[in-house]
Amino acid sequence: MIDYEKTKAWNSGEVRHSFTEKDTILYALGLGICDDPMNREQLGFVYEKDLVAMPTMVAVLASPGSWMRDRQEFGIDYLKLVHGEQSITLHRTLPIAGTVIGRSRVVRIVDKGEGKGAVMHVEKTLHEERSGDHLATAEQVLFLRGDGGFSQGGGGDDPATPLPKAPESAPHFVVELPTRADAALLYRLSGDLNPLHIDPSVAAKAGFARPILHGLATYGIAGHGVLKAFCDYDPTRLKEIRARLSSPVFPGETLVLECWRVSDDEVAFQGRVKERDVQVLSNGRARIGR
Repeated sequence: MIDYEKTKAWNSGEVRHSFTEKDTILYALGLGICDDPMNREQLGFVYEKDLVAMPTMVAVLASPGSWMRDRQEFGIDYLKLVHGEQSITLHRTLPIAGTVIGRSRVVRIVDKGEGKGAVMHVEKTLHEERSGDHLATAEQVLFLRGDGGFSQGGGGDDPATPLPKAPESAPHFVVELPTRADAALLYRLSGDLNPLHIDPSVAAKAGFARPILHGLATYGIAGHGVLKAFCDYDPTRLKEIRARLSSPVFPGETLVLECWRVSDDEVAFQGRVKERDVQVLSNGRARIGR
């Protein structure tokens, strides 16, 4: 059972991450950006001439790694862990290369009850090493399906305010974003080497007919859709994006992103897979600058 006090006190310390222009380009390719080399709007994310970084790359920089699996004293049932939600907030424009420092910590652990699991929030701040500038803040929400009931021995935090649902009206914009058949093979090179996304035998043991796409790849593809629909592909205009990862995507499927402009600077969105008509992203919100 999860040890609330030890887990809540965890922090990663400084995680140093150096990345190059090639890493920035590879991340964008893993999201399927510029699958048509004649698409000049998307070319800036994959071409070193006037290169720009995808804002959602914040989620993969300076990761603290698999600390929940490696530190058994926390008592977390790692095999029943599910990445449930992700958010990033940009405080400055993400550079295309450089060295960043990430500091991660547990900010909330909610007990949903015996047999119902727990919810853990992990916050990461990202700073530019040389200047110390605060570039971004990310939050990862994890569903610990095997760890409910821990608060009977003390501890536990109040639930976070739930993410708002999408409007019930017809969406203002619908963006179709096809994924490559080898999307997971490319995306894993940005840091997540979990064999679930490449090894058919591992995927079968997890109950999937074939390897699935990374949840953060689906999240990044949604970021691409928001940039396309609302930002004219200017990454400096995307200030914040968050969503719930509702269901996995298989590489080669098409993500249909349904979007609503709910205010001058806020967008709601949700995503489904076209081929199976399954919702894979929900409760999405993005904040857009001018």
